[in-house]
Amino acid sequence: MGGALNDYSAWVGRSEESRDRLTAGPLDRLAATLDRDDPRARDGDVVPPLAHWLFFLPDARQSEIGPDGHQKRGGFLPPVHELPRRMWAGSRIAFPGDIRVGDLVTRRSTIKSVTTKEGSSGPLVFVTVRHEIGREGEPVAIVDEHDIVYRGLEAPAAKPAPAAPAGAWHRQFVPDAVMLFRYSALTFNGHRIHYDRDYVTREEGYPGLVVHGPLTATLLLDLIRRNAQRSRIARFSFRAVSPLFDGNEMSLDADPPNPGGIVKAWARNHEGRLAMTAEAVLE
Repeated sequence: MGGALNDYSAWVGRSEESRDRLTAGPLDRLAATLDRDDPRARDGDVVPPLAHWLFFLPDARQSEIGPDGHQKRGGFLPPVHELPRRMWAGSRIAFPGDIRVGDLVTRRSTIKSVTTKEGSSGPLVFVTVRHEIGREGEPVAIVDEHDIVYRGLEAPAAKPAPAAPAGAWHRQFVPDAVMLFRYSALTFNGHRIHYDRDYVTREEGYPGLVVHGPLTATLLLDLIRRNAQRSRIARFSFRAVSPLFDGNEMSLDADPPNPGGIVKAWARNHEGRLAMTAEAVLE
């Protein structure tokens, strides 16, 4: 793609607020999707880490949806029309407090930065949105800095990601189209790369349905929670390295916490190559 990108620096500092009532149903359905045997969620229960992604969901009208299943450009996020593909690149989340089932919670979202970089397939625009979540009039319980990447129509170059070893904590499984559909439904995510095989292979050039980045992150944190059951998650961060696809085995790996309570985790594809890196801080 030729030509210079527009200057989107005017979007830095923009903010919006939304409110949601935290209900039990989405938490029960997430537990089912993760194949957990958690008891049914009840009013007053602490919402598990990363399950805040099940709330404050987009509600664009059908007429406002673009060809990729996302809401058409404009509004709160900068309208990066030159780069039509949009994906979740990573997040850094802190949990200074708790939110609970039954709470009426406010999320204040602010565009923290907009930066341009040159990638292997052309220019990229990274937008970082800071979400502050908590009960009205109380200290913030969750701070989530969410990195969004915009890229061109060209599929990313096929340079392989580095190989990675198995961890002391380890799980292997094959994500399928049903799992991806269920997570898309849980998060009201219309992005067609996760459920429309014809679209993702013909239009975006991928070999299969793409596993959601936040789903992979949630699975990594689930691996940590299963192996460090009595520890509270104070912080969690992740960065996408390369895509994972349905029908191929993926591996979730982590090592036990070091003396400072830091857990390193990572996901690998069916070739043992790195797909995501993550870090949790336990307390």
